[in-house]
Amino acid sequence: MHRILTAKWLSVAGTFVVLAVTAVGGTAAAADRPNVLWITTEDLSPVLGCYGDEYAVTPNLDRLADQGVRYSHAFAMASVCTPARSCLITGIYSSSLGTQHLRGEQPLPEGVRCFPEYLREAGYYCTNNVKEDYNFQTPKTAWDESSNKAHWRGRKPGQPFFAVFNFMTTHQSRVRFRGEQLEQVTARLKPEQRHDPARAPLPPYYPDTPVVRRDMAQLYDLVTAMDYQVRDLLDQLDEDGVADETIVFFYADHGSGIPRGKRFLHDSGTRVPMIVRFPEKYQHLAPGKPGTTCERLVSFVDFAPTVLSLVGLPIPETMQGTAFLGKQAGEPREFVYAIRDRVDEVMEMSRSVRDRRWLYIRNYYPHRPRLQHSTYSELTPTRQELRRLAAAGELTGAAADLMRHTKPPEELYDAENDPHQVHNLAAEPEHADRLISMRARLHTWMVATRDTSLLPEVDMCRRSKGGSPYTMAQGEGPFHVARVLNAAELVGRGPGQLDNLREALGDRDTAVKFWAATGLAALGSQAAPAVDDLKAALDDRAPDVRLAAAEVLANLGHEDEALPVLVEHLTDEDPRVRLTAAIHLAAVAERARSKRPQIEAIARGIEPRGTFPMYTRWALDYALQKMGR
Repeated sequence: MHRILTAKWLSVAGTFVVLAVTAVGGTAAAADRPNVLWITTEDLSPVLGCYGDEYAVTPNLDRLADQGVRYSHAFAMASVCTPARSCLITGIYSSSLGTQHLRGEQPLPEGVRCFPEYLREAGYYCTNNVKEDYNFQTPKTAWDESSNKAHWRGRKPGQPFFAVFNFMTTHQSRVRFRGEQLEQVTARLKPEQRHDPARAPLPPYYPDTPVVRRDMAQLYDLVTAMDYQVRDLLDQLDEDGVADETIVFFYADHGSGIPRGKRFLHDSGTRVPMIVRFPEKYQHLAPGKPGTTCERLVSFVDFAPTVLSLVGLPIPETMQGTAFLGKQAGEPREFVYAIRDRVDEVMEMSRSVRDRRWLYIRNYYPHRPRLQHSTYSELTPTRQELRRLAAAGELTGAAADLMRHTKPPEELYDAENDPHQVHNLAAEPEHADRLISMRARLHTWMVATRDTSLLPEVDMCRRSKGGSPYTMAQGEGPFHVARVLNAAELVGRGPGQLDNLREALGDRDTAVKFWAATGLAALGSQAAPAVDDLKAALDDRAPDVRLAAAEVLANLGHEDEALPVLVEHLTDEDPRVRLTAAIHLAAVAERARSKRPQIEAIARGIEPRGTFPMYTRWALDYALQKMGR
């Protein structure tokens, strides 16, 4: 099994330490077991007063930071909720589990558990209020209660607890609230706590317009409203007399829900605020005195082993993270990794590796826009403003770059001197060694963790045969990860790779063929010599390959052969195939006008009930919009 090799490699690399389950006793005296409270907020970058943001009004979180330790380098391992949450609850990268695609639910593998299950077996009362969203069916043994009424107050007298409270107040959907909806959410704010749009701090990739300033001010108002909710929970700890027994975590599930935040792998999408408060009784477990800052790199994959370490329980070998607190805390990690995959009807795959200073991003769909059309996110006023100004040719600099129709295959940023990460250094000769080393580091991690996104989503499910992608990927048989990654690395490397791409298109492995077709798509018109190879791929046994080849052929002017393949797959029996076909069709919509009546009829026939039908309908609606009348 590759899991053992993976663990050994990661331990040597310093990415995490695997601890034998016999290293720590399975139980601890009740007096030595702290309660643990997780306060999570959605879609929030470190826009808090305690992080030096002078525009923010967050007195309660600032006070929490004074009482605890503020982490300056805490990172989500995914830039959207479900993959981030599946990692948090299991201690395993979602790209290893196969839970990386938004709402693309997969079964948990045998032997992998939600970490609260270990706590419950040790006598803890575990509650979740209220969001799960793990991309797998939550085991009944995960929580004592998971509902909007779940609270530590339901436990037996003296029973230790682990409680999660999740606040939606800062979610991206709230940024577009108006009128009564907005007033309800922000009702507790005093007049002096409301944020003046004229003073709103704008990142360099945003145009300075009233619409953008209003959205930014509203986001900060929502943060202040959430700050009140944090105070309420902390007050309840005091009221119940358990504050002196409870370690409190506050963090966000990924970056802010505004364009170039959530869904992106720059710090704006993955760096999160995190504060941990230790009562005096457990101050010996803290990495510093109250009011201090910890600069240790921390990833979501570290959270599960850390909680187990804090309460004195053994850390399962399956967990891929490093405890950063407690007796089982490992050496500080040198690197954190993050992933970006399909979100709703947007097909993407990007990976990143970051150390304390440098960020490297690899984009495996460089031929797609930086800010792809996303039906749910298009409702955000700032996003609409960016599209309006881009269409009018009124964007410059970093804002214009955000709206480019393509993106670089590689990005390298000096986060210390370029905190907004707008100056891509990947092509600079003086940074060539850094680029090569970070690229190699990411490559090694993807192989070691058996990154299942190297398989297209349909192919991943097919190879898993109804079971867990994790189990499939850890085996010796159907997934030759290094070979597939080598093919994926051809994407975006320019016309010099044309012959290699054509050869890969004839490979025996369908995933290799898929990346070959994707690499040809990234070449655009320079892929023309491969037309015959692509036509042959239209008959491939794998729908991912057929559809990817059809997109390239349509863009090369061979619509007669390509479009029937795309349209045919819109009615495939597999809902993932239907969605994939709709996504590829949307990419060539301007060339598909001859098929408009068929596409309209198919779109009208879709009842958007359930995840994949809804996403497919969104993709087709966008394709029809691009076709025009």
